[in-house]
Amino acid sequence: MSAHQPIFDIAAICAAHGIQQAVVCPGSRCAPLTLAFTSHPAIQTRTFSDERSAAFVALGIAQQTQTPTVLVCTSGSAAYNFAPAVAEAFYQQIPLLIFTADRPAEWIDQWDGQTIRQENIYGAHVKHAYSLPTATNHSDSIWHIHRLVNEAILLSTTFPAGPVHINVPLREPLYPAAGEAITFSKNLKVTTLEKTNPTLTIESLAGIRNKLSQYTKIMVVAGQQEKHTTLLQGVSRFCKQHGAALLGDVISNFHPAEETVRLADVFLAHANENLKAALQPELLITFGKSVISKNLKQFLRSYAPVEHWHIQPGGYVPDPFQSLTKTIACHPLDFFNQLTIEHSERQDSKNQHYLAQWQAVEQATREGYKNYFATTGFHELDAVQTILKNLPAHINLHAANSMSVRYLNLVGLTAQQKDIHVYANRGTSGIDGCTSTAVGHSLISNAPQVLLTGDLAFFYDRNAFWHNYKMPNLRVVVLNNQGGVIFNLIDGPGAVPQKDEFFVTHQALSARHLAQEFNHTYLTAGSKEELTEALREFFIFDGSTKILEIKSTQQQALIAFNDFKQVIKKSYAT
Repeated sequence: MSAHQPIFDIAAICAAHGIQQAVVCPGSRCAPLTLAFTSHPAIQTRTFSDERSAAFVALGIAQQTQTPTVLVCTSGSAAYNFAPAVAEAFYQQIPLLIFTADRPAEWIDQWDGQTIRQENIYGAHVKHAYSLPTATNHSDSIWHIHRLVNEAILLSTTFPAGPVHINVPLREPLYPAAGEAITFSKNLKVTTLEKTNPTLTIESLAGIRNKLSQYTKIMVVAGQQEKHTTLLQGVSRFCKQHGAALLGDVISNFHPAEETVRLADVFLAHANENLKAALQPELLITFGKSVISKNLKQFLRSYAPVEHWHIQPGGYVPDPFQSLTKTIACHPLDFFNQLTIEHSERQDSKNQHYLAQWQAVEQATREGYKNYFATTGFHELDAVQTILKNLPAHINLHAANSMSVRYLNLVGLTAQQKDIHVYANRGTSGIDGCTSTAVGHSLISNAPQVLLTGDLAFFYDRNAFWHNYKMPNLRVVVLNNQGGVIFNLIDGPGAVPQKDEFFVTHQALSARHLAQEFNHTYLTAGSKEELTEALREFFIFDGSTKILEIKSTQQQALIAFNDFKQVIKKSYAT
């Protein structure tokens, strides 16, 4: 038996748990792991040379499949390059199994190659960090390795899901002898977990119903989450019955609900104190993860509810609105269904006034949108609005940080675009890895993938294209204003003399050269007419990856954004 047989068997244990996808990065110390995963018939393994990009690709695969993805690298700094994606997976609650090959413990810090301190390298941004024993020739060691791998897999999928790190110290020889085949042991022990969902007791339901009846101004805020049609329907019924205002950023994937208030970020930025006081909730109910809207967060911090309930099955509960009074430990679907199953057609008339106020402001803002886009010239925001109107059905829409996802949230999607699923790396909200995440989705799904990104995020993650895999379903829109326009729009940077040199990041690159380098179809637009023409070809799926570059200037974006704010402000000023 090979000295690395217990390491080879890691792949078999992963396969027994239903894991089908692995991403490996080239290296020698990780050879036993790489050989194991590439040899197992039930696991599809892909290779990427840039570890940072590879980790985000794995994140995208895990996000798309909703199952753990294996990630493998060699020893040394390679493991550090996984860190941005590991942190993103931690905050987005995406299951990753990170295997980092290592040198034996006695060689760490001994000035030998790639002998850094890898244990607990990701700190608090993994659910747990394991280190496998170096010795593999004793039955107890083999049992130990198999037990830890089983435990790590189960932990990665236990709510809240997330990344788990397994450090694997390996001795030479790392490669099998000539003619030696990679095989997997029979009858490996596989530990399973019987998952149960916490539910509300009869007594808890009675107490919650009693509390609900005491409030006439109820707000429900949906945070970032996967598209969940049944949950959306349950929340919609609850809000109609209780006259609750339903708010959701575009990353909540609640755009299919007609009653969703989508534009709160826009009108709360300009609302006067009287309007804000009228919109202040008495009871705030939240579920899901992060919220994009800074204006909504500031509004709820300043106009705090009497009570704030957050609904999730378990785990740590953040308090971004500084108002949390109760955590209800159950799945949001169960919560909303159990509170609407009785009298499901009844509507609480005393609460309808509060809902009507939110809907009136939302409608007034929409009228402002119509007026603005009917008369405005060509610029980034107008281009985004045109692109969103022309999106095909049944696509995954990815938005990069930082202005791209904000533009998407400003324009929003309609209830008629119910078949569009929105993704964004809002766990850590960094620009690194946005393209690679979309690439991960593209490699594992047949659905069209459309990425909306800015120039800095695009060029920063250019190695997302540095691999040998075809992506015929990937479409990338690059908003190229030759710098970071967000620093011209937010308070603070615009007032300092160092803004242009040290914040905006001026650049003169074109996506054309990258497209040529990787043999992707390149399109460009610098006017309304050119964009309309380009979109006709862009959304034809003919077997090639396509990159559409929208060319504009930072000054155009700044003027357009300020004009937009003024039109919106006038549309509902009271």
